[in-house]
Amino acid sequence: MSHLVSVTEIQAAADRLDGVAMHTPLVPFAGVDPLLLVKAESLQPTGAFKLRGAYSAISALPPEQRSKGVVAHSSGNHAHAVAFAAALLGVSATVVVPSNAPPVKVEAARSRGARIVVCEPGLAARTAAVDELIAAHGYTPIPPFEHRDVIAGQGTVGLEIAADCPDVDLVVCPVGGGGLIAGVAAAITAANPAALVVGVEPELAADARDSLRQRRRVAWPAEQTQRTIADALRVDQVGELPMLHLLSQVHDIITVTEDEIRAAMRLLVTGARLVAEPGGAVAVAACLFRAGELPPAKRRVAILSGGNVEPGQLAEILGSSVAGAGRGAAGRGPAGRGGAGRGAGGSD
Repeated sequence: MSHLVSVTEIQAAADRLDGVAMHTPLVPFAGVDPLLLVKAESLQPTGAFKLRGAYSAISALPPEQRSKGVVAHSSGNHAHAVAFAAALLGVSATVVVPSNAPPVKVEAARSRGARIVVCEPGLAARTAAVDELIAAHGYTPIPPFEHRDVIAGQGTVGLEIAADCPDVDLVVCPVGGGGLIAGVAAAITAANPAALVVGVEPELAADARDSLRQRRRVAWPAEQTQRTIADALRVDQVGELPMLHLLSQVHDIITVTEDEIRAAMRLLVTGARLVAEPGGAVAVAACLFRAGELPPAKRRVAILSGGNVEPGQLAEILGSSVAGAGRGAAGRGPAGRGGAGRGAGGSD
């Protein structure tokens, strides 16, 4: 399908990212059977996968667009990535962040020289603020997920997984706006058509799951998605281009609870020596606590998408114990139930 982001576009993004984004390792998670490998995007210079898409998009801009400066909206990680990439490329950057964005992420963007504009939470407020800034200043937008070069950049995560683990049969990926899973699914499908890609969301912000089930983009009210601890995944609705990838290249999307997210963050520290922010931990949480909802697999990779967590929040989570995380997960039925996605009764 020509409108999907191609592996050729992803490879071109990889070439632009050479020497900028880290080729992150697949870290074995101790004591889990079958083997679980964690793709540690928390080790990127900006602490999250978003660097890939931001640099891919800004570096592809012609000089006249770079000279106008760029603008982006973000819950935090994309803001930091745009600021970081723009600084490397000598481009001025303005980022719009919601008022409830984690300070550690906002300050990281500010430290890279970006101008910070604060708006109300919710995707509509964020996009409206960006539109106003474009109208006033002529900035070039760098969207967090609705952009071919951004998705191609995120897809380099999938290229690396396929190169480092050629026999991977299941890739589990966090879902917010859908840019990461779209790029990863495009890369994995091209490299290993037999491998399945499954997305994971918090159950308190499950718009992408509903979208895949209903085979159309479903929006959740902002006041509902704001409830989850996973600030990186509070997007109200997946993008139009990511949705095309969900429908044709993603097997299923499942959800995890808030307690399971917290437990996965603790277990990542002790089992893989990796720090994850809440949104970054959801794929690992699904593998640990929702295995009964995932397709059977011998070579599993879970993407740890980011590790930019407030120190106080991390200390509180590491110092607590959550009873019943994953309770009943094994009995929730097979992935794909309800007719969603590739291999689950949906049409491709």
